[in-house]
Amino acid sequence: MIKVLFLIFEPGVTWDKIAQARRGFLYITTFHLLPLILLGTALESWGLYRYGKWQPRFQFDKPFSIPEIVTFESIQFVLLFALVFVSALLIHRVSQTFNDRLHFLSSFTTAAYGFSPLFLFHFLDASPGMNPVIPWLLGIGLVIWILYQGIPRVMQPDPTHAAGVYLSAIIVVILASFLGRMLTALYLLGYMDLQHSWLAHRISGLSKFFAH
Repeated sequence: MIKVLFLIFEPGVTWDKIAQARRGFLYITTFHLLPLILLGTALESWGLYRYGKWQPRFQFDKPFSIPEIVTFESIQFVLLFALVFVSALLIHRVSQTFNDRLHFLSSFTTAAYGFSPLFLFHFLDASPGMNPVIPWLLGIGLVIWILYQGIPRVMQPDPTHAAGVYLSAIIVVILASFLGRMLTALYLLGYMDLQHSWLAHRISGLSKFFAH
């Protein structure tokens, strides 16, 4: 959590420390990704349960039941994790087109820490009147800024290819995060029903299995 603030206000110094630490997948996932995503999930779940969510299609604050919240947050949790890993993989693939011999861990590190502002502004979704697009816009703007500082320090592409790697990474990050945000926003705003989806039934089945 504190590292996210340092990435926003002191990106250069913070990225240097991240690059020097050379943390592995397990450390980054356990001590960085999980706390951020879980805290955002918990805050949003509380907001949906306590206040509901304003749905302009119906012009009222829709209350959410516990099963609805569990289904939605479970799906969103998977989407956010997948967002990091898929983006890291795409960034890695793109960097290879520039003939840079980069390790996947450096791409994963860049994506995991680079997405931090997006996960931080996800906290705002706990507000019933907050349009889901606003936290995404605020977060993605900062993601673009801190990745500009992070890619040269962590991925260390050839200087002649650095601009190409950065621009390609930004395209990947914007498109991937926008797709994830669009899917969750459609549900929160009342344009999609997850309760009758295949994945919702699978999650419900698993919940009943573990409950017994």
